[in-house]
Amino acid sequence: MDFQHIIEAVGRYMDAAGVAVMVIGALVSIPMALRGYQPERAPGLEPFTPYRAYRQLLGRSILLGLELLVAADIIRTVAVTPTFESVGVLAIIVLIRTFLSFSLELEITGRWPWQKEKSSGTSEPLRSDP
Repeated sequence: MDFQHIIEAVGRYMDAAGVAVMVIGALVSIPMALRGYQPERAPGLEPFTPYRAYRQLLGRSILLGLELLVAADIIRTVAVTPTFESVGVLAIIVLIRTFLSFSLELEITGRWPWQKEKSSGTSEPLRSDP
């Protein structure tokens, strides 16, 4: 087994891990939300409903899974076939997944990733609960 086959296998395992994290996270989030688990939120806000708690837990699972999928794409593209075309495709994939990650972060925390969390109890989320 040469280096290229090892890297391709590592990329496939990372892909599988990313998908597994999302699926397991979705399944584990259901009982956690129904039991009243309260994800971290801004101080001073009322407790989440089970629906909102599930959305937050699921969003965190999806974010972690996306990070693993991006890592797998980078490993396979850079280590196996570093052509201009493959790097361009990787750039588009990373751009789309980064946009998804930012959108999910906004949905989960109510603020953009680069915004600092307010320490006072008067912080308001950027969007209201549905």
